[in-house]
Amino acid sequence: MKAISLYVLLSAVLIFTGCSTGESHVRTGFDFSKIDKVAVLAVQGSIMSEAAKNQISDFVVMELLIKGYAPIERVQVKRLLQEQKFQASKVTSNEDAAQAGRVLNVPAVLIVNIPNFKEEISMTVKLINVEDGSVLWMGSGTGTTSRTLATLLGAAVGAGAGVVATGEDDQVVGGVVGGVLGAGLGRALTPQAALKAQEIVKLICQKLPYR
Repeated sequence: MKAISLYVLLSAVLIFTGCSTGESHVRTGFDFSKIDKVAVLAVQGSIMSEAAKNQISDFVVMELLIKGYAPIERVQVKRLLQEQKFQASKVTSNEDAAQAGRVLNVPAVLIVNIPNFKEEISMTVKLINVEDGSVLWMGSGTGTTSRTLATLLGAAVGAGAGVVATGEDDQVVGGVVGGVLGAGLGRALTPQAALKAQEIVKLICQKLPYR
């Protein structure tokens, strides 16, 4: 009976993943074959975790590879800028981004902005020409994810783990402790949010021109 209930809850979480949208616009007449390397300059906005920023950067890098570009990932970009004594915090405008691109010796840089990353995820991505700071391509996307259901699932899994760990005699105590720990893990939403973010990035980059 317990296994059936957990299966039903798991199915509900997997089904209730929300919808995602994405669109983009390209600068007419620009020859994208001129661009070989693209530096993922920044992932900024409401996400504070460096690990999460790097993961989203990796999603963008995968899409750039599909389109034929040679991307430089965010971690490497940060290291190269630090070696050149260029502060990433200086990048607050397209002109700053272009300057950073010249330091990196790449023809274009890419910036990801994430104003919201909670139950609703929204992001914009823009490709900037290092030569003059103009925007070559820009896209935006949104998606929704179920934090509440994921939390409930974490609690249910944690409760089950607590029961197994403590044995039949202490089922109640183990279930409560495990449920609390599981709920904490559920609130992180790491697997579900990552899948949703990757889906949004893919939708945004659908119309990114091939090199």
